[in-house]
Amino acid sequence: MAAAGAGAGAVAAAVRDFVSGQQEGRAAELAAGLKDGSWTVLQLVEALGSCLENTDPRIRGRGIQLLSQVLLQCYSLLQEKEVLHLILFYENRLQDHHLVIPSVLQGLRALSMCEALPPGLAVSVLKAIFQEVHVQSLPQLDRHTVYSIITNFMGTREEELKGLGADFTFGFIQVMDGEKDPRNLLVAFQIVRDLITKNYALGPFVEELFEVTSCYFPIDFTPPPNDPHGIQREDLILSLRAVLASTPQFAEFLLPLLIEKMDSDLQSAKLDSLQTLTACCAIYGQKELQEFLPSLWSSLHREVFQTASEKVEAECLATLHALSACLSRSVLSSDTEDLLDSFLSSILQDCRHHLCEPDMKLVWPSAKLLQAAAGASLRAYHRVTRSVLPLLLEQYNKHPQSSQRRTILEMLLGFLELQQKWGHVEEDESTLLSLQAPVCSVVFSALTDPSVQLQLVGIRALTVLGSLQDFLSPSDLELVVDHLIRLTLCEEDSQSSEAAMEAAGSLAPTYPKVFSGRMVRRLEEKLQSEEESCRDHCSLRQRCLRALAAVSTHTSIVRETVPVLLQHLRKVQKGGEAGAAQEMVSVCQSLHRVALQCQQDAEGCWYYHQTVVPCLLAMVVQAAVQESTNPLLGKALLEEEVLAAMVPVISAATTHLTPELAAQSVSQVVPLFLDGEVSFLPQNSFPCSFQPFEDGECLEAQRRLVILLMAFVCSLPRNVAIPQQERLLQELLALSCSCNCPFTASTAAKCFAGLVNKQPAGQQLDEILQLAVNRLEPSLAEGPRRTQALTLLLWVTKALVLRYHPLSSHLTDKLIGLLGDVELGPTAADGFSLLMAESPDVLHKGCHADVRIMFRQRFFTDNVPKLVQGFHRAGPDIKANYLKGLSHVLNHLPKPVLVTELPTLLPLLLEALSCSDRVVQLSTLSCLQPLLLEAPQIMSLHVDTLVTKFLSLASSPTMAVRIAALRCAHALTSLPTVVLLPYKGRVIRALAKPLDDKKRLVRKEAVAARGEWFLLGSPGR
Repeated sequence: MAAAGAGAGAVAAAVRDFVSGQQEGRAAELAAGLKDGSWTVLQLVEALGSCLENTDPRIRGRGIQLLSQVLLQCYSLLQEKEVLHLILFYENRLQDHHLVIPSVLQGLRALSMCEALPPGLAVSVLKAIFQEVHVQSLPQLDRHTVYSIITNFMGTREEELKGLGADFTFGFIQVMDGEKDPRNLLVAFQIVRDLITKNYALGPFVEELFEVTSCYFPIDFTPPPNDPHGIQREDLILSLRAVLASTPQFAEFLLPLLIEKMDSDLQSAKLDSLQTLTACCAIYGQKELQEFLPSLWSSLHREVFQTASEKVEAECLATLHALSACLSRSVLSSDTEDLLDSFLSSILQDCRHHLCEPDMKLVWPSAKLLQAAAGASLRAYHRVTRSVLPLLLEQYNKHPQSSQRRTILEMLLGFLELQQKWGHVEEDESTLLSLQAPVCSVVFSALTDPSVQLQLVGIRALTVLGSLQDFLSPSDLELVVDHLIRLTLCEEDSQSSEAAMEAAGSLAPTYPKVFSGRMVRRLEEKLQSEEESCRDHCSLRQRCLRALAAVSTHTSIVRETVPVLLQHLRKVQKGGEAGAAQEMVSVCQSLHRVALQCQQDAEGCWYYHQTVVPCLLAMVVQAAVQESTNPLLGKALLEEEVLAAMVPVISAATTHLTPELAAQSVSQVVPLFLDGEVSFLPQNSFPCSFQPFEDGECLEAQRRLVILLMAFVCSLPRNVAIPQQERLLQELLALSCSCNCPFTASTAAKCFAGLVNKQPAGQQLDEILQLAVNRLEPSLAEGPRRTQALTLLLWVTKALVLRYHPLSSHLTDKLIGLLGDVELGPTAADGFSLLMAESPDVLHKGCHADVRIMFRQRFFTDNVPKLVQGFHRAGPDIKANYLKGLSHVLNHLPKPVLVTELPTLLPLLLEALSCSDRVVQLSTLSCLQPLLLEAPQIMSLHVDTLVTKFLSLASSPTMAVRIAALRCAHALTSLPTVVLLPYKGRVIRALAKPLDDKKRLVRKEAVAARGEWFLLGSPGR
């Protein structure tokens, strides 16, 4: 008893403190006591008794406010009986003074969330609100509370509310009528949508419900600046559209409104109306649309014919498509009019005759309207094409000019592309199939026209025709291939040639036998022909190589083209003619394209790998072992550019192998380089052994082939074990530090780094890294091979930086220390670009390297402060190295990150512009240009220095620096106009000089920059 008395006393004290306005926190204390059982709701109500009966409405309001705040925190604890009494109490209080009503509504909101709500009370509460509360006279928050109560009851007491019938709908209409606040409107629109979609009875109030929502259409709302609620105009538009397009019952009221707004002068109103009509078409039927179709078509085609806005045109076409689709869904019966047919007849009547005027303005709007309607259904497509396709074919033959024919063929192409949507061409009803011969004739004539632009459209049409199942006859198909061969090899314009190659690649998977037997054979004959090795023939061979690659889009064709390409590579190697190296590079580029096209097909990928990789290795090994006995044989094959061109071929052939097949291949390739095991190579009778890791000057050519080992092992999936990996790493490490040839040393270092990056963490990795560091440090300190050691340091550092290895910070510190070295400093500074940039051949995600996200940001955070500190400490001769390193890091950093650090780094960047090193200048300018656009306020603080530096560098002897400086001068115009105006005359005078630059690209940038400065400060900018 004593405890109960103490609890009642505490409750009474808390009530007094809250009601008197002294302590707002008492409500939370009372709620906490209720939750832990210190007192009950009954005790709280008893303690509030005197307050609730007080004659002063403010005191009554405070009392009810306290009770409501507690209930909002404890509603889940209430028993059914407690809920019943509380609701009866709150309903009664709805008749109280207006000062009390907000707190009463908060209490009812809490009770509307109770699971223990007795049946019938939801209806009772809403009836009381509808009857006693004039909602729209309440403040925004209290109106929102009413909407929340309705939403809660609709979510939990749906069947009870539906028992109210149309009275519930009418009551809500009264609640919502006149609402203006966007926060409340979002909730109110959702309630209306639920009323409709959950089949509440609308009764005779359909028009009233429409009126109470459609009065907001179209939405005209601009959110205030710094709006904490984050409500955008688009949110309201989509919410209202969901209501208006939720029921066909609104159609008779909505469609006249939409037609009226489509004719508005406001583009936003037009777009909103069109998008809403498109949404409505998804649920409307022919009954709803029938009366309004003429007016809708009139508005739509007038807009498309007259508008200058691409947005409005696109929405009109989308709406017409939706209308046609809606009418196509209607089920036809014998006694009903075919509305789709009559609607399409209207469209054809207004648009068809414009197609006969290919030079006139309305030809394309008419074609787009017809295509939008035809694309809605197969029935619509047949109805439109039955009328249009014969006309277009007739017009093509009637107009001899290439420009007119191009327009007509492009329109025809649009209809052909629509046929692709429906798949197989039905013989009994397809207009296209009945016009097969004239359509093919028109397309083939376009391919032989002198006009390149007409040829390009013809090639696109040919690709579409080829994609239509069973459309082309065998004889037509052979003609198609012959045309593509002719365009590929004989057409002077490279655009037509490239387009024909792409078309062949698109069609080859559909007709592999025809392309394999006809096109590949012709290309092979051309490639093997012993014509004079003139410039024209050289160009023809280049086209043949590119075409063979382009057409290799099916595994059966790849089996034909790959041997042809490899045979040509052998032929060029044996020929030894001038330009052989460049031709070999071209073959490798074609092989690379074929490899990329094979990657997604497991069978094709493995065939390619086991055919190409051993063949290339056999050829280069043969050339390398012969180098010591006969230096003239195979010399071109061992040139750096040829070996570099083989790298992407082998890499692309390896990256997509399954782990099992990759393991099979690696068990052959690694022993080839470590032990000279050549048994798996074709034609493997070599005059001497292959030992690329042995010492000796005569083996220099063999050592160069380590680049191909790098291409292979660095492209393997990470889960593939490499045999003898420890020995391989040691050999690569030794070669990278001891080889006199920079090419070989660099590739050995890259290969070592690529393997280290993928090696799992553990003792083996730690030991090999320690071995590398022990080898590096003395070589960097002194000796003849410091440059090779620096190259190894750079690549190993990159490998470890990418995977966040702990040793990376130690190696980066060593690299930063080398910036002060007189001999290695400039090279070390350039190395920061290597660390930050994407590497094309190793250490990127495409070859399964371990690349962590945001490694650049982490490198920036860890090392830029050290670079800045080193710059301030360095002597005048060394400062440029630190600036160059810093510039490279910043240039590769994501710009949003750089903007946040800009205030501290900008002075250094400006100093870098004064550096005489052209690389530093170019890198810094590339870094500054986007910053001028993204951080104008910060950059404007240094406008005087920026103007001076940019104008000075615009006269640089290096063309790339001049271009970059002029681009920056152009970007300066994005700074605030008031800051730039004092410099306007000076800049315009200075930019007159590069207008006469001897390089066209420089003049182009000068014209663009000077034009922007001329317009600076003019009206409308």
